[in-house]
Amino acid sequence: MLLNRLASSVLASVVILGSIGTTVINPSTAVAKPSGDSTQLTAANIIATGTFVNVEQNHPTSGTARIINENGKRYLEFEQGFKTANGPEVKVILHRNNTVPVSVNEQDYVTLAPLQSTSGAQRYAIPDDWNLDQFKAVAIWCKRFNVTFGYASL
Repeated sequence: MLLNRLASSVLASVVILGSIGTTVINPSTAVAKPSGDSTQLTAANIIATGTFVNVEQNHPTSGTARIINENGKRYLEFEQGFKTANGPEVKVILHRNNTVPVSVNEQDYVTLAPLQSTSGAQRYAIPDDWNLDQFKAVAIWCKRFNVTFGYASL
């Protein structure tokens, strides 16, 4: 009698564990289906990405920049780890060369916007009429003293 109960308990355990294992392992039980909801976000396409390097050692700059295309609009983004020095009239510029010198020439860059913050994630809209094929780097630049803090080749 005791043997029958023990055998029944073992058999029940095997059946329960076997069905749990099948449920967990069998991928057909967890197939995701599209919702058909038109409000779903579309993924941004990364156009270019680069890592900041220092140009002027008294104004260290680090982090990652990328250009994305999201819903037909282009943006320059700095990721959360971005950090640079403070200064007067600090601008975000796009430069025509893949390296940016300490002092830039006016014909070699366009100003995208004033720097939003010296650290953290940031996003800048890129005008639709700018041809990104003409620019090879993004730089953090002090207009007042014509000093490049750092740049990222794109």
